[in-house]
Amino acid sequence: MVMNTSCQKRSSYREICQSTKHHRPEKTICVTGAGGYIASWIVKILLERGYTVKGTVRNPDDPKNTHLRELEGAKERLILCKADLQDYEALKAAIDGCDGVFHTASPVTDDPEQMVEPAVNGAKFVINAAAEAKVKRVVITSSIGAVYMDPNRDPEAVVDESCWSDLDFCKNTKNWYCYGKMVAEQAAWETAKEKGVDLVVLNPVLVLGPPLQPTINASLYHVLKYLTGSAKTYANLTQAYVDVRDVALAHVLVYEAPSASGRYLLAESALHRGEVVEILAKLFPEYPLPTKCKDEKNPRAKPYKFTNQKIKDLGLEFTSTKQSLYDTVKSLQEKGHLAPPPPSTSQGSVENGIKIGS
Repeated sequence: MVMNTSCQKRSSYREICQSTKHHRPEKTICVTGAGGYIASWIVKILLERGYTVKGTVRNPDDPKNTHLRELEGAKERLILCKADLQDYEALKAAIDGCDGVFHTASPVTDDPEQMVEPAVNGAKFVINAAAEAKVKRVVITSSIGAVYMDPNRDPEAVVDESCWSDLDFCKNTKNWYCYGKMVAEQAAWETAKEKGVDLVVLNPVLVLGPPLQPTINASLYHVLKYLTGSAKTYANLTQAYVDVRDVALAHVLVYEAPSASGRYLLAESALHRGEVVEILAKLFPEYPLPTKCKDEKNPRAKPYKFTNQKIKDLGLEFTSTKQSLYDTVKSLQEKGHLAPPPPSTSQGSVENGIKIGS
């Protein structure tokens, strides 16, 4: 197995960036929650493509936003604006004068009071502010949580952009994250229709890949817990995965493509948790990865079927989940979140920056 130390599809990523290197679009994009995991990569790509970026953050002077100021082009074309999702006037000021808005900011919590209403209000505020500013297109980061959670769906059915989660199921199971994502997306669509705003929505699955920000988020902990030994077993569950760089690039592609419309499901592959652990064990055998499933009595859960053809039609080439896992771990090591193993314990080899495992 060969793992590149950079994104597997970076050849196409570089080609896309090179294609705009000599002509700057002279457009300004507002990115809400600019310091976040996905948003940081969006800001990076936008700057590389010559856009001016107005990024909303709670505190522009917070050291956790330093990584944004260090991006290429940030000194000339990045403006960090102090704005909270619940502060309409601050959002309006940030969006004013922009050609497009990428709304990525959203609360992530299991507390319904902190999740649902703030997410809905934030989506409505962004759409309303965009309408006032006569923004050409709004791109919203939703989630697979607004698509997949339906206990009545045929397990053999293909999950696509037409699917919606079951609100009652989410509410009854107290899955407030998925509930909040779905009602926020619905509110965005309703408000966009009412205000005549051109809206496109992205629905990524669990996001992996190297973080630009200094902090650890929930999806990165999903990998970290296996490597540190804090997880002694893995769950009998399946999960779909996508690389953060692909998600960020997808935002830019749907903004730039005149034909883009509706929802876009972002997923590279669906794997059982055991498969994820097995991939990590082959790439990084020196870590104390779990070898047993928490539920050994029942058959291994089957991954669900999905289609990602709609976003592929816009030119996105997905990074493999294996590559994404490799890049995630290397980044966690480099940022000090995961202790690197002593060189003598590694069972793989490193050759010209490429990890070669069995």
